[in-house]
Amino acid sequence: MTKPILRKLRAAVYTRKSSEEGLEQEFNSLDAQRESCEAYVASQKSEGWALVRDRYDDGGYSGGTLERPGLKRLLADIEDGLVDVVVVYKIDRLSRSLADFAKLVEVFDRHGVTFVSVTQSFNTTTSMGRLTLNILLSFAQFEREVTAERIRDKVAASRKKGMWMGGWAPWGYDVKDRKLIVNAAEAATIRMIFERFVTSGSATALARELRAEGVVTKRGKPVDKGTLYKLLNNRVYIGEAVHKGKSYPGEHAAIIDRTLWDKVHAILAESPRKRAAQSRAQTPALLKGLLFGPGGAAFSPTHTRKGDKLYRYYVSQAVLKRGRDACPVGRVPAAEIESAVIDQLRAVFRRPEIVVGTWRAACGHDPEVTEADVRDALEQFDPLWDELFPAEQARLVQLLVERVEIGEDELDIRLRADGLSTLVDEVSGFARAAA
Repeated sequence: MTKPILRKLRAAVYTRKSSEEGLEQEFNSLDAQRESCEAYVASQKSEGWALVRDRYDDGGYSGGTLERPGLKRLLADIEDGLVDVVVVYKIDRLSRSLADFAKLVEVFDRHGVTFVSVTQSFNTTTSMGRLTLNILLSFAQFEREVTAERIRDKVAASRKKGMWMGGWAPWGYDVKDRKLIVNAAEAATIRMIFERFVTSGSATALARELRAEGVVTKRGKPVDKGTLYKLLNNRVYIGEAVHKGKSYPGEHAAIIDRTLWDKVHAILAESPRKRAAQSRAQTPALLKGLLFGPGGAAFSPTHTRKGDKLYRYYVSQAVLKRGRDACPVGRVPAAEIESAVIDQLRAVFRRPEIVVGTWRAACGHDPEVTEADVRDALEQFDPLWDELFPAEQARLVQLLVERVEIGEDELDIRLRADGLSTLVDEVSGFARAAA
C-alpha cells in the first residue's frame, strides 16, 4: 500500500521580548522561546513540517506595535511565499493588541499561512484552533467598537463644554495647555480678511489681492479661494466650538464680533454667480473716455444681463443718437477691446525707441535716472499688471493713453507724451510694494 505524500510545510519561529534586560546573556529569553518552538516543529516532522533556519527575533520591542524589524522581515517572507506556518511560544509574543492581531491574521489568511502557539491550545491548522481564532477576533471587534464609542462620547461631551480637542490650531490662535489662545498678529490678519470681504464681496478677487500682497496662512501657504471660504465659515472665530454641525459656546476668546460675522454671511448667502456679476459691474471701464470710432464719435461703456450673467460693451454715441447705421462699428465687447489695448501697451514698452524716449522725458523729473532704470521699470509692467486692483489698472490706462481709435479692421493707440515718464515712478512704486 502506497503511503500518502505529505505536503512539506515550512515553519518559521518568531520570538519577542519587550525589554532589553538579559539579552546580553549567552542563553536569554529569546533563545529559550526558540528552543521550545524548534522542539515543537521537530515533533511535527511526521506531518511534513520543516524548520525555516532564518531567525525572526525582536529583542527590546513592545508587543503593542507592529513596528518591529523581525516581524517585518517575517511578513515580507510570507508575502514572498517562503513560509507556511508561523510558530510562537505564546500568542502575546506575536502581538499584545487584539486589533494588530486581527491585521496579522488577515495577512496570514491571504497567503494561506497558519500559526501555532506551542504553550497554548491554539493551532489554526485544526478546526478547534480556527474556532478559538474566530472567538478572539469577535472580541477584538467588540473591543474596537466599544473603544470608539467611548472616544466619540468623550469628544462630544468635551465639545459641548466648548473645550479644544486637539489637532492643528486654527489660523489666528495658538494652543497652550490644551486651550486656544489668541495670537494677536494672526488675529489682526483674520479681522482684516473679514472686513475686506465685506467691502469686495468676492472671494476670488480678495484671494488674488491677498496673494499679491504676500499674505500667507499659518502653515505658510498662499491664500486661495478655498482657504477663504473655510476661514469665513469657521465659527471658532466668533468664540464657538462645533461638533457634528452643532455649535456650542467655546472656552476660547472670539476674534470676530457677531456684527461683522453677520455682514459676511449676509453676502455669502447670495449665490456666487450673483455676487460675481455685481463685482464685475463695479469694475471700472478701462477705456472710458478714451475710445473713439471711425467718424470720431466717442464710445461709452454699458452692460446687459442675461439671467445671472453680465456682458460689458462699449457702444458708439453716434449709434445711440442716430441709429445703427450711423457708425460701421456699433459696439464692441469690453473684454476683447481692453485686452487688445493692454497687449499693444505691453508690446510698446519693449520697443527700444520708447525706452529711450521715456528715459529722456524722465530725466526732466530726475536727472540721476538711468536708461537701465527706465528699462527695468517698464519691464515690471507685465508681471505687475495682473496683480493690480481694477481701479489701479484703470488709472494707469488713463495716465498712459490719450486716445484709442477703433476701425473695422484696425486699432490705433495714441500715448500721452508725459505718461510714460510718470509710469516709471508709478511702476517702481508698485514693484517696491510687491517686494
